[in-house]
Amino acid sequence: MSNEQNNPLSGEYIPETFIPHTESHGTKKLWRTFWILSFITIIDFVIYFTFGPSMARNITFVAIGIVKAILIVGIFMHLGDEAKFLRWMIVLPAAIFLSYLAWLLLLEGSFVSTY
Repeated sequence: MSNEQNNPLSGEYIPETFIPHTESHGTKKLWRTFWILSFITIIDFVIYFTFGPSMARNITFVAIGIVKAILIVGIFMHLGDEAKFLRWMIVLPAAIFLSYLAWLLLLEGSFVSTY
């Protein structure tokens, strides 16, 4: 065996001596997002256990949930790397629909407690 065959930079794949090159695939960005979402979740818990049951607390939870959903879609689903128009075409209708759905559920839920 010549020296060129044992050289991993020669371009030839040798299974016995192949060592894959490890790269960071955006792990720093993922960990940063993880810590941001963890911080927001901790704030959720603090709000839940400090405020009494009210419509304001429910609306706060819905708003924080929408913020977390946008972060998850933007970072983990790589929507943040797309064109600005495409991002708004996906996020805006979904946010409007989910906000309207949450508002209706909160409204209907308050009627159930009045009986």
